[in-house]
Amino acid sequence: MPTIIEKPTIIEAVEPKIIREYVGRLNTGTPGVSIAHMTAPGGWEEPGQRPEFDEYTVVLRGVVTVEHEGGAIEVGAGQAIHTAAGEWVRYSTPGADGADYISVCLPAFAPDTAHRDD
Repeated sequence: MPTIIEKPTIIEAVEPKIIREYVGRLNTGTPGVSIAHMTAPGGWEEPGQRPEFDEYTVVLRGVVTVEHEGGAIEVGAGQAIHTAAGEWVRYSTPGADGADYISVCLPAFAPDTAHRDD
């Protein structure tokens, strides 16, 4: 039988970004995948990371910049990007309007598997 997910769990993030986890370790106890809706204001950036999970990001509004060891890629509304486990990346929203995006992580996101830079 299908199971409705009534609401997301808000996960601590580099402020003032908001992470709403719908599926994942915290909200549904699902270790294999996480699905979250992110809202990041203009000028936001997080530390670099070398995660143990693949991440698929679908940008709904605005532009997300994804830095990697070979440069940077701007991902606009209606586009998506895949970053592979073990690859160094850093996400930011340098534009004035920020961005809303969906993140899908396989396996599910966990702070101790993101391996964020100091």
